[in-house]
Amino acid sequence: MASDTTTRTALYGRISTRDKGQDVENQLTQLREFAARQGWIVVQEFVDRESGSTAERAEFQAMFRAASQRKFDVLLFWSLDRLSREGVLETLQHLNRLTSYGVNYRSFTEQYFDSCGIFKDAVISILATIAKQERIRISERVKAGLERARTRGKRLGRPQIVVDTRKVAALRAQGLSWPRIAKQLGVGVGTAYRAHQELSKNHAAESLSRIPNSAGIAAD
Repeated sequence: MASDTTTRTALYGRISTRDKGQDVENQLTQLREFAARQGWIVVQEFVDRESGSTAERAEFQAMFRAASQRKFDVLLFWSLDRLSREGVLETLQHLNRLTSYGVNYRSFTEQYFDSCGIFKDAVISILATIAKQERIRISERVKAGLERARTRGKRLGRPQIVVDTRKVAALRAQGLSWPRIAKQLGVGVGTAYRAHQELSKNHAAESLSRIPNSAGIAAD
């Protein structure tokens, strides 16, 4: 267990499979030297050798598990794009996640990315603003895409499921349960039940239409 005056740090290094000729050890060497100059103790090192465009990286996820258990106090990485290349919004969420665990972070090559430094609030504010604009742009692109699809006559939403109501009624008449009926027809239980209800409503409407309208008899 570290003493109150000792800062435990974890190092995160990453290279992509596309980074020809690069060695993650170059990052780690500089990070270890920087930590030593700060008087920090390196307790764990996490290294990924894959793209940073997704959070589904084994060591990246292991780092967050360790952070949630407060196994280190500061995460030190070589640069922000080594930590994540998912976009501003996702990167901001990763940094906020570390903060929620009570873990600080520091970029070796970008001194302003330091949650312990004087620029912390300013940097997070800038990132949050950029992330907001990114969300707006994504929303606008989605809306524009939907509008183009509509103008081309493309049907949007989930595909309509066609159910043979007569088969539903026949199976139900045989005493089959709704789950068994749904399984036989390859649809959801709710879909089968609604089809049966719709058929019942149609039959009821047809029956009512055959009843003479006594109120329409003319007076003498």
